[in-house]
Amino acid sequence: MAKKVVATLQKGGGKGYTKAIKMIRSEKTGAYVFQEKIVLKENVTSFLQEK
Repeated sequence: MAKKVVATLQKGGGKGYTKAIKMIRSEKTGAYVFQEKIVLKENVTSFLQEK
């Protein structure tokens, strides 16, 4: 799946975007969950810092 996303982003004007993956602890179960989002390169640090 990741290859498809990367291939799609490299066409046209998608080079300014990146896929960010963040690990979050679930409040219900206490297990870790991965949150994925495609954001602009400038907004990666703000995505990773938000809770």
